[in-house]
Amino acid sequence: MEPNSSKIVELAHDLKYYPQFIASKEQAILFTALVSEIKWQSAQIKIFGKWVNQPRLYAWQGNNRQRYTYSSLQLQAEPFHPSLASLILRINEQLHLDFNSVLINYYRNGSDSMGWHSDDEPELGANPTIASLSLGAPRDFILREKLNKKHQIKINLEPGSLLLMGTSIQNIWQHALPKRAQSAARINLTFRKILET
Repeated sequence: MEPNSSKIVELAHDLKYYPQFIASKEQAILFTALVSEIKWQSAQIKIFGKWVNQPRLYAWQGNNRQRYTYSSLQLQAEPFHPSLASLILRINEQLHLDFNSVLINYYRNGSDSMGWHSDDEPELGANPTIASLSLGAPRDFILREKLNKKHQIKINLEPGSLLLMGTSIQNIWQHALPKRAQSAARINLTFRKILET
């Protein structure tokens, strides 16, 4: 089944937002299952030469034990949660992509966040496409141009929505998920293709 084109918002070149990619009831069921069934991890990451606690929990899953390194973390994928195994097939079919892994971030409350960065690790190739599916509480997501940091796009990612960052986005933009007072829990699924080496 193709996504409903009337519900696709073109935010910028190579940046598309699907407000209701999955139904409200489905996203709520998936959110509850993942919170209790994923083996969540916490980590310290190196930022500007200092080790700090990562302000969120994470899990890394894939269909072929893919390895992924970012912020000095070296991850080896666990097998897909059954719900995610079927979901990635559906996303690949509907968007005509070939994702093989997913980085899952669990923002437990509004104090959990993600700083400015681009997903430009070598394992993703020169021009990666990334699909970001939101579950749970809505949160603001901000992009800024690397060469003009005042040029920003702010999106309120609703539960069940999918943000598709196409092949030019990671080269031109950075993105962040800032803290948000009194926010409830949120899970973000970022589907990626790890290149075989």
